[in-house]
Amino acid sequence: MALRWARDARHIQLLVLTLLLAVNLIAVDFGANLAAAAVAASTALMTQAICSRLVGLPRVEWRSALIAALSLTLLLRGDALWVYALAAMVAISAKFLVRVRGKHIFNPSALGIAVLIFATDHAWVSPGQWGNSLWFATLLALLASWVLYASRRTDITLFYLIAHCGLLLARAWWLGDPIAIPLNQLQNGSLLLFAFFMISDPRTIPDARLGRLIFAILVALAAHWIAFHWQFRPALYAALIGLSPLIPLLDRVFPADRFEWRRFAKKEGPQPC
Repeated sequence: MALRWARDARHIQLLVLTLLLAVNLIAVDFGANLAAAAVAASTALMTQAICSRLVGLPRVEWRSALIAALSLTLLLRGDALWVYALAAMVAISAKFLVRVRGKHIFNPSALGIAVLIFATDHAWVSPGQWGNSLWFATLLALLASWVLYASRRTDITLFYLIAHCGLLLARAWWLGDPIAIPLNQLQNGSLLLFAFFMISDPRTIPDARLGRLIFAILVALAAHWIAFHWQFRPALYAALIGLSPLIPLLDRVFPADRFEWRRFAKKEGPQPC
């Protein structure tokens, strides 16, 4: 039973995100709180249930909804609880409404964050909100690596982090900055959460490895341009959402098998959203 439970990376991801929320509440305060988590989770589950019923799915995929809610809680900041409710509603409903050949192309949490930031004056994301504690960044990387190993999508995270690191080092060299500056920029919890939990979402990234490599490099380039040219803090989310419409094109140019969460999904019918 335990082995079967661990085969599904969503179970591990839920455990890791819950542990990160607990770390926030007990040891390292980076702004998340239980009230926001409760609102985001309840709204996400309700939206998932309603949308599943409307499209005729046989069961409600509660794991996906809770993962999106926890991600929103850890990254999004708002001056009212309705911000988290609306972000969760946008994140979950988009999985059902925005699809190309049966695949949703936007990472739910990243879309919820982007929409609330661009559409209202009540939401924000601070890249430094997690601090630059090396031990915490290491903890997050280890936990997230566990999730990625289970979902077999470690490559896109490595592609993105290598591209991101290379761009930071190249910028430091061009400006004549000491190496300590890019190293300090890499010791960031929110960057690792983005790399390990958002851009690596196996249901919303290119199917082929070459497609994932191209997409990761494009997101890194766009995020750096937005961050350093426009001084826009949520550059990572803007780049990811802005480039996500390219995913169907990459899937068409580089065809490959589509990711399924569970190997025995065929025995249970269609994969839920």
